Amino acid sequence: MSVETMSPESTSSESLSAEAVSAESTSAEPQLSTAADAVEFPYRAISPWAILSLIFAGLALIGLLWWPALVVTFLGIIAAVAGIRSIKKYPDEFSGGSLVMAALGLNLLLLVGGAARHAYIYATEVPDGYERVAFYQLQQPDDAPDVPADLAFEIDGKPVFLKGYIHPLSGSGMLRQFILVPDLGTCCFGGQPKATDMIEVTLRNGQTVRAGFVKKKLAGDFKLNSAAREVNGFENAIYYRMKVDQIK
Repeated sequence: MSVETMSPESTSSESLSAEAVSAESTSAEPQLSTAADAVEFPYRAISPWAILSLIFAGLALIGLLWWPALVVTFLGIIAAVAGIRSIKKYPDEFSGGSLVMAALGLNLLLLVGGAARHAYIYATEVPDGYERVAFYQLQQPDDAPDVPADLAFEIDGKPVFLKGYIHPLSGSGMLRQFILVPDLGTCCFGGQPKATDMIEVTLRNGQTVRAGFVKKKLAGDFKLNSAAREVNGFENAIYYRMKVDQIK
């Protein structure tokens, strides 16, 4: 049997080849840059107070039509101030300075603009020659007899301006006669209204109005019935009547 022997030159050549392959393999492996690890990308959250203030401003838009909703602007202003303070106190944690300032400005604009708008409407909505009367002035407390209020005797036969809602039992579609009540609670959720919660309205000059749940503004002559008048669909008799010249 013959035994093959490897020459020193062959062994050395193979060793060098293996080292070269190992070196190539090592150089082919991806190298992670230590410089990339040194770069920081800090994240700052938008202040939740800024977002909340903006939400309050959106809700306060309702106040342009219904003035009690303008109260929401105060919550928006408080939230905006809290947002400004939190951003100043923790500048590395919170951002949104421009957003919170915009929300603050919007809440202030809605508060001032909305209040001015409603003040102007209130000052100009009563037609010349009519006296403003609030519906509650004609009502009696729950624990008092359901009889005409003192003011009803004072304004009997006089031109007045007041607001209210058309009671659903008055009918649907376009109406020339209907029962006016002071609020939506009495109108829709309060059951049968009391006698002093109702005014029997008749529109003059061929006017009609569409039934619905929108507050109406009426100007006309107020009448106090000498005796309570029964109306179909209502359990309580009615003391008050109006002959209306204008309705909006």
